[in-house]
Amino acid sequence: MKRSKLQTIFEQTILCVIFLFILFPIVWVFLMAFKSRGDILSWPPTFLFEPTFDNFRNILVGGSSGSATGATTVDFLGYFANSLIISCGAILLSILVGVPAAYAIARFQFRGKEDIAFTFLSFRFAPELLVIIPIYIIFQRMGLLDTYFGLIWVYQLITLPMIIWILRGYFEDVSVELEEACRIDGYGEFYVFRKIVLPLVKGGIAASALLAFIFAWNNFIFAMVLGGSDVQPITVGAMQFMTAEALRYGDMAAAIVLAAIPALLLAIYSQKHLIRGLSFGAVKG
Repeated sequence: MKRSKLQTIFEQTILCVIFLFILFPIVWVFLMAFKSRGDILSWPPTFLFEPTFDNFRNILVGGSSGSATGATTVDFLGYFANSLIISCGAILLSILVGVPAAYAIARFQFRGKEDIAFTFLSFRFAPELLVIIPIYIIFQRMGLLDTYFGLIWVYQLITLPMIIWILRGYFEDVSVELEEACRIDGYGEFYVFRKIVLPLVKGGIAASALLAFIFAWNNFIFAMVLGGSDVQPITVGAMQFMTAEALRYGDMAAAIVLAAIPALLLAIYSQKHLIRGLSFGAVKG
């Protein structure tokens, strides 16, 4: 008993150390967002400082961080709006296509079903750099470069496979007998799917949509190569904080903090569905 208690204390201590190690970069970036340039570059690093909102003011209303003369003004709000349009558009399209596709793969038997499902999954295997050149050539010929529609379309390589494979497990956990009982009562396929099945897997839809949104929001390669200055999201626009005059650490940290807010608010808002959805797939029947 004594050995078991000591072992538990040791394991919990190791977990706390790992947690702090993982959390430290996030805390450090958050602190940098409220530091002046002098505090950021001070050595040894300072943890006690006078907070300032200059970095947030610089990226929201324009400024030069008080350091680099002639520093480039970054249209942060424009890039932020582009990220919202592209990510939300990609998720909506993925849900419209992915939910029926996941249900069909989970419920119906047809030739090549597993091959089709594996093909969707294989989109997540291939590195983005491996497919970016062919996609660029295709987009160039179709006139989709530097367009919202083009980026929303190519983001399906990120979001659609995730939604299909996650929701397939949730649909398989829904009792087939329940659907058959509704059909015996005279209800059609679409009514059963919309009124019976979808409410049972709404937690899974929320969980998969949130995870897909985070991946879409954080994408960099597709947006950098296929998107021009008019549609670039914040992940690409943040590169403009690295100028020839200086590295604007404070502005970059403030941009990271603001860019994390949508995913954080979405996770808090859908927390109940997220927890229920992530655990629902592990229970059969």
